[in-house]
Amino acid sequence: MRRKTLVASVLAGVLVAGLSVVGADAAGRDDKVVRAFEATTRSTAWTQVARIPLKFPTYHPQGFALVGDRIYLSSVEVLEAPVPYPVPVDGYDRTPGKGIGHVFVLDRQGNLLKDIRVGEGTAYHPGGIDYDGENVWVPAAEYRPNSRGIVYKINPRTYRVSEQFRVKDHVGGVVRDRRTGLVHGVSWGSRTLYAWTAAGKQVDKQPNQSHLLDYQDCDYVGRSKQLCGGVTGLKTPTGGNFELGGLALLDLNDDNRILHEIPFPAYSTAGHSVTRNPVALEVDGSKLRLFTAPDDGEGATGTELLIYESPIS
Repeated sequence: MRRKTLVASVLAGVLVAGLSVVGADAAGRDDKVVRAFEATTRSTAWTQVARIPLKFPTYHPQGFALVGDRIYLSSVEVLEAPVPYPVPVDGYDRTPGKGIGHVFVLDRQGNLLKDIRVGEGTAYHPGGIDYDGENVWVPAAEYRPNSRGIVYKINPRTYRVSEQFRVKDHVGGVVRDRRTGLVHGVSWGSRTLYAWTAAGKQVDKQPNQSHLLDYQDCDYVGRSKQLCGGVTGLKTPTGGNFELGGLALLDLNDDNRILHEIPFPAYSTAGHSVTRNPVALEVDGSKLRLFTAPDDGEGATGTELLIYESPIS
């Protein structure tokens, strides 16, 4: 069964059962993001308009969600780093390590307003997050591939955290489709793409069509579309490391078909691709705006909120 038919069948079943899906399709702002992004090319000029140091422990940032005038930032605090096994143990290539999962709530000046904890036991690594118009959806997984994950939602009015479902794989990021109500997710390195009902029933699993980028953080941006930021680590001719960063627009309703993608040739103070971890885009008047936070809090420069803008043609 092709995925379009599958999604239509799932959505019909939800409606027949008398349950509601998320009604807001964000036809205004999010459709503007889609149109503005589709007009970008590798030659598009982006200007850094702000660099805001985050003056609190940020650890290892993962995902952004824009909720009105608030920015939700997921991050993992590693207390004991996973250690590779000489040979796999019970199907794992490394120890689980120890840590704490955070979702920070910031104002747009970078001030910390709230620190929300997520995760359980060895599932302490939050990933990419998304706001569906009602709740912020957050995964927390073990810090190793082929493991397990828990998907939560956070009420932005009360900050209440509710577990939604569990997955027998590392979930590195989630997006809620406002049209169908389905939750889409990516595995370790985004090599596998999933779709579940809001109650956790898996309805799709497929390989990622893109071999160019590992998606790190995605957001819903229109009629069953998600916009993802990512990075690929490459070697230079001299044996050094190079991060290729970029952005990609995917059709959630058509086998995650890539609709548009561009490289993003900008780097942080610490030398990382700015699309390395959290990304979020919005349209403000005649400008397409990108929020990023690529650097870890433990680094020499700490985490900075970097904001880029490009004129909409």
